[in-house]
Amino acid sequence: MALPATINIHVDEPLKAKDYRSDITPTWCPGCGDFGVVGALAKAYADQKYNPNAVTTVSGIGCSSRLPLWMNSFGIHSCHGRAVPVAVGAHLARPEMPVVVTIGDGDCFSIGAGHIGPPARRNMNITVIVMDNGTFALTKNQNSPLSRTGLPGTLASGLGNLDSPLNPIELMITYGATFVAQTYSANAKHMGATLNAALSHQGFSYVNVLSPCPTYNKVDTFAYFRPRIHDINESGEHTDTGNRAAALAKAAELYNHHHSDTAPVPVGVYYQVQKPVYMENVRKVQQYYKATSNPDWNAILDWFKP
Repeated sequence: MALPATINIHVDEPLKAKDYRSDITPTWCPGCGDFGVVGALAKAYADQKYNPNAVTTVSGIGCSSRLPLWMNSFGIHSCHGRAVPVAVGAHLARPEMPVVVTIGDGDCFSIGAGHIGPPARRNMNITVIVMDNGTFALTKNQNSPLSRTGLPGTLASGLGNLDSPLNPIELMITYGATFVAQTYSANAKHMGATLNAALSHQGFSYVNVLSPCPTYNKVDTFAYFRPRIHDINESGEHTDTGNRAAALAKAAELYNHHHSDTAPVPVGVYYQVQKPVYMENVRKVQQYYKATSNPDWNAILDWFKP
């Protein structure tokens, strides 16, 4: 179906969360944290008053990537590790339309790791939601780049995962994402507020959702997270979210709870700044060529000099 040249991004009359859900019943394992994510995302779409025919939900592979099937929006179930570049293509084709990526920690930061940096650095107006269960679950329990050290897995040693987990918050701030946050799938209020903030943000938004896998990850469970979840913004610990150095310092504490029984599991907005989005810079180039009938080719060549 071809899209019209113009489309209303928002609806005049508010819709309910259920209006953004498809008629397909989710088939995740009972107790999966991803149920909370699909519910919160549908509610956030309703809060944003999105036209279901104007928002695109993109996924890759794995448990998380079934999510577009459960949504009433344009949906793209793409290839292993390629959800972000597919989303970039959708965004470049129709930059006025919201594009949301739902992807797992394994898919995003293993085979997909090379794809998330460039659009973050360019501040493309895309929202990436990583449903972090700390494992490759759909392929039956291999360690992911975000698995904690020692976590059992079918390809792990007898001592469990030998690697240290990647810190996605530090990574995304370093890449240049202009909105970086973490939330928890069992806290609907916090997750809803976080997703709405990400969707409202103009620029590249990254949200890490702690989403327990009850089937394979027997360490990072709801019972583990429940008493440890701690809001770094509400507590007043981290309020200067526009300070990159402060955000990185707070992000360095992300996994303290792996090593201390008394350390909290942090949630909240780590970093948020406003910068020109990618398409604004593209339009400057377009306007330059439209306004210049006799361009200075030497000046153009200078752009490519080191």
